[in-house]
Amino acid sequence: MPPDLLAHLVRLSGREGPPTVLKDTRVLVIRVGDVVVKAHPAGTDEADLRARLNVRLPGLLLEPLGIDRAGDRIVTIWPAGQPVTPDDLEAPPWEEGGRLLARLHAQPVPPGLPPMRGPERVTRAVGRLEPGDLPRLAYRTLDLRQRGHGLTHGDWHLGQLIRLDGAWLLIDPDDLGYGDPVWDLARPAAWFASGLVSPDEWDRFLGSYLAAGGTAVSPEDPWRELDGPARALTVQLAATAMATARRDNTALDEAAEALISSCERIMATPAPS
Repeated sequence: MPPDLLAHLVRLSGREGPPTVLKDTRVLVIRVGDVVVKAHPAGTDEADLRARLNVRLPGLLLEPLGIDRAGDRIVTIWPAGQPVTPDDLEAPPWEEGGRLLARLHAQPVPPGLPPMRGPERVTRAVGRLEPGDLPRLAYRTLDLRQRGHGLTHGDWHLGQLIRLDGAWLLIDPDDLGYGDPVWDLARPAAWFASGLVSPDEWDRFLGSYLAAGGTAVSPEDPWRELDGPARALTVQLAATAMATARRDNTALDEAAEALISSCERIMATPAPS
């Protein structure tokens, strides 16, 4: 990371003390004291991001403390909560995630909110691969059309939960928008279909979502809506893992191997009509 960017983020935090780097990829996220500061990728559409950040859902979606700039990058400042930790992964907060998503999907779409970017993220991930790579071949079989319309987080996984003042909240509204809410269930569905989430964990997540009034899937046949988005997220996750391993010259781990094996099944199994 550019050292001047890190120093700039520390100044924007308004806090004293050494920063802790939480993420350094396309985005740079640091914590200083009781705030988290995020430098968004260069080229982020500021009007779209501001529209997403202006959505206020108290008790459901974490609200930013401010928005600023560091050169060509937009910077947002947030209250620091307690993220999901490795200890939590012994008993992941699936129920809390399911209930929060059900509540989110019940909210009206605010006027002027951009579309969520789930399908765009799939295409971007695959674009980093070579033409013959398996996830890219599986991508050609996908149907990325959205069949629902509602308020959608756009990039939900367990890392998008924090605890603040004793309550769980959704974070990271960078992809918040209108679209098909079933895409918010697609990543855990892809993990389940690839054997990375147990049937019990999947049932806890989906059961809590439905019990809280979630409407993105049919209780009697949830895979009728889930199949297409789950295939898409499997391809996205496999593509990301393959591209990262190739960039870093490292071997694929077991999770990546499972996702890539699922791409083989996607190619061999026609999607339901």
